Amino acid sequence: MNWQAFWLTVRLAAIVSTLLVAIGIPIAYWLTYSRWRWKFLIEATVALPIVLPPTVLGFYVLVALGSRSPLGRWWSRSPPHAGLHF
Repeated sequence: MNWQAFWLTVRLAAIVSTLLVAIGIPIAYWLTYSRWRWKFLIEATVALPIVLPPTVLGFYVLVALGSRSPLGRWWSRSPPHAGLHF
């Protein structure tokens, strides 16, 4: 068994879980107690990974960051960004 791959997976799972808890708990608290009129937009965004498969969300990210979108054009004109081109 390749232990290096196993420990990389464990480390990645721990880091991602920590980040998601750190981001998710404040968002959940805000969604619970907020009376903001447009709160449903944030609720819909948070629910997207549950409703749509990961391939569809990945496609949407590629479209949003593509060279023809405003965000993609801004990204390609921005200062060096570690060679992340979509």
